[in-house]
Amino acid sequence: MIIWLASYPKSGNTWVRSIISSLLYSEDGNFNFNLIEKIDQFPEKKYFKDLIKDFNDFHEIFRNWIIAQDKINLDGKIKIFKTHQGKYTINNNNFTNSDNTLATIYIVRDPRSLIKSISNHYTLSMDEAFDFLINPRLMGDGKSFEEKKDGIYNILGRWDEHYRSWTDNKKNFLLIKYEDLIKDAEIELKRIIRFLQNYLNFRVDNNKIRNILKSTSFENLKKMESAGDFKEYENKAEYKKNGEKFNFFHLGPQNIWKENLKHEIALKIEKNFYKTMKELEYL
Repeated sequence: MIIWLASYPKSGNTWVRSIISSLLYSEDGNFNFNLIEKIDQFPEKKYFKDLIKDFNDFHEIFRNWIIAQDKINLDGKIKIFKTHQGKYTINNNNFTNSDNTLATIYIVRDPRSLIKSISNHYTLSMDEAFDFLINPRLMGDGKSFEEKKDGIYNILGRWDEHYRSWTDNKKNFLLIKYEDLIKDAEIELKRIIRFLQNYLNFRVDNNKIRNILKSTSFENLKKMESAGDFKEYENKAEYKKNGEKFNFFHLGPQNIWKENLKHEIALKIEKNFYKTMKELEYL
């Protein structure tokens, strides 16, 4: 069955994925980017290769969400998958179900901070990044399997809809706030450890915890990326700006929305997402 590592884009999913991969797939807790490949992404084309004829047809994709997961789970093993897909139901087709889902870790981030990160990542103006958050959209591409073997259409929805879709059932669920991870990564790591120990057997001690915290700090991940160790995004179109490579690990803790977000955009975000932001204590 699947343990989902779900989030809206640019909310810290890759950071948490790095932490979990070093926890589960290293002996000493020292992270390297080869480990992150052990936590795959869904949906991706390879899981739909024998199910879909036309990857430009989103209807074919959502009709096969469950079938693709059924195939993944045939071996009866527990797996962790990263996803940015909202847990939606489209024309009675659920993104996932209780037969395929064991648990969920959802990472959420203050949408006022997301604006700057989305603007940088997708080369958008701040106003366009605001539009990104409030309007449902398909992400990915519909190129054939032969043309591109990874990306596939995902439907995000609005930022608050995405959060609601994954938090409608809090059974076997852990919420990680990006801001708490910045404030005290050790506390959040220990919460993740306690949660995953309900489903997986793995070894952890204080030395391993120290190594995880050090090797997966935002500063170290950024340093490793600068050294050319992060290969996952280097060939993707959104990872280039004016033909030049730019940083996936951009500002992190230095992304302070009060310093880089226009007051009128902040007010519009707060108005659009008031209920959810209040619930998450962002307001």
